[in-house]
Order: sequence, then structure tokens, then C-alpha cells
Amino acid sequence: MKDLARFSGKEAEMPSPTRSSQVQSQVPVQVQLVTISEEEAGQRIDNYLLRVCKGVPKSHIYRVLRSGEVRVNKGRIDQTYRLIEGDIIRIPPIRIAEKAPSTAPGAEFRILLEDNHLLVIDKPAGVAVHGGSGVSYGVIEQLRAARPDAKFLELVHRLDRDTSGVLVLAKKRSALTNLHEQIRGGEPDKRYLVLVHGDWKNTRQHIKLPLHKYSTADGERRVRVQADGMESHTIFNLIQRYGEFALLEAELKTGRTHQIRVHLASSGFAIAGDDKYGDFALNRDLQKADGERVALKRMFLHAHQITFIHPESGKPVTLSAPLPPECERFLKSLKKTSNSSI
Repeated sequence: MKDLARFSGKEAEMPSPTRSSQVQSQVPVQVQLVTISEEEAGQRIDNYLLRVCKGVPKSHIYRVLRSGEVRVNKGRIDQTYRLIEGDIIRIPPIRIAEKAPSTAPGAEFRILLEDNHLLVIDKPAGVAVHGGSGVSYGVIEQLRAARPDAKFLELVHRLDRDTSGVLVLAKKRSALTNLHEQIRGGEPDKRYLVLVHGDWKNTRQHIKLPLHKYSTADGERRVRVQADGMESHTIFNLIQRYGEFALLEAELKTGRTHQIRVHLASSGFAIAGDDKYGDFALNRDLQKADGERVALKRMFLHAHQITFIHPESGKPVTLSAPLPPECERFLKSLKKTSNSSI
């Protein structure tokens, strides 16, 4: 057993908790007094505790809040209290069974932008952004392992495992909060490149279909069009036709799970290589070379550009990730076997 609460900010009056993996269950765990830093201010006390007490069940966090064991500046607070710089939090001993240390290997990815507030990378296809659902680790765990001295590193948004391209991470809580506010306001402009199969007609097409998340019998997360689902809006711009395929740029006006994939599939246009919502017979054919056409062994969906307001400077930032080589090669081979047109 050990105390998994790892605290940031300045600690007062009590010694730092031990980090030894050999702590025995009979060793008493002390109350922690933690001073809130400028970066930690503004968040709710329940969210703060859930973050610093990693692995502790939510029910236990809310129980100690309700019981008054957690205090701020020696007074009782409820779970909605928002922390202020300089607040001193009393955190009671929180003990859970010791977990095995993370086994994520450290890894770096192609950097599109890095400063004191942000890290923006070009995520490769086939790599999850975080662990879970049968995935032991993802981009965020690998980056944290590669940067053990990083005080703060969190995902600003997510990409599907099989989607490549621009992924934004925050290196400060203030940056994370600012960008999440921009996302809620619909401000960031996210653009994707996607290759679909079918006779795409329109130069510019809006698709507005409500989306509903559900789980299959074996627990797999899926999305479908459903009348009472979440409002969802994607704009598709035709870039080029390649015979029976079309390269599109997708503009996300909302950011629902699997939005581009389901909007296209429900409109009769399968994304090349999409193994959830696509044309499975087509995917099998594409995985094998056919004459001058090379094989495609991934989903052709790439987050190629994002524009947002920098959380510190307040100025617009536009970042782009080039189409991966395997996608470029596939397009070139399609061009050889078709009369491509706009």
C-alpha cells in the first residue's frame, strides 16, 4: 500500500511523501498541506484532487470532501469550490493498493511547435493518444516518460488511433484551460484530409447529422446517426478526384467522436482503409498492390491543419502537418491509374 497523491506546488509544515516502492501498509501516511500555485488556481477542488490522487476512486474523493476531511485555509468547502492562488489545502491520508509503475517507453514525435505553454506534434497513424481500452500506453504516456522533469503535460484534444496529424498538448494548466474555452466556443479551425470511395459530386458540401455514442456487446465504442443524438456539422471541400476516389478536406464545425468517419459513411462514402465504418471488401482489396496502384494499409484520414489563438500572445497560430509518405505514395499511384480531375 502507498499514498498515490503526488502533489505539485509548495508543501508546508509536513515532510514530502515518500516515493519508495517499498512502503509497507503499516507505515502511517501523514496529512498533506499543499499551497496552490498560480498554475493550479481556477480549477475546482474535486477536479484537483482527482488529478493529484491518481488511481483513487472518484467515490472516495467525494466521500472525503463531504466528510470535511479536506479543508482549504482551515475551513470546510464543498466540491464546487474553485481554488485561488495561495490557498492551503489539507489533504487527508489517502491509501489504495499499490499499482505497478508505468511501463510506457519514452518517445518523442515530430514537433510542429514548442514553447513554454504548448507542445504541438505530428502524431503517426496507429498510435493511440492515451492508454486505455486494451491499449497499455499512448502518446501522452510516452511523452511523459521521455520528459520526466515536465511539471505539466496534458492533451488538449484527441485523435483516433488510426488518424495521423496535428495533436496539441498543453505544458501549463492555464494554456489547457484557455484552449478548452476556445474549443467550447468553436473557435479553433481544424482541417483534415480524407480519401473517400464513391462518386463525390459537390465542390463544397455541408453534412449535418446528429450523432449518438454507444457501446457494442463486446464493449467497443461506436457512433451512429440518431435523431436524438448530438448536433454535428462537417463541411467537405473537394480537392481532387482520382477515378472512383475523391480527396476531400474536412472542416470540423463540431468535434464529436468519429464525426468525419460517421458523417461520410452515413452519406454513402466510405473512407479508404476505415476498419470501423468503411467498406470492408474494399479495404481488403486496397491492402494489396494492383498493377501501378500501391497498397494502402492504414485509414486515409489525416489532421493536416489547425488554427487557434495562442493562450499567451493572443495571436492566431496556424500549424500544418504534411500528408504522410504512405498516403502521398497511394495518391500518386492512383493518379497513374486514373484520369484525376478537380
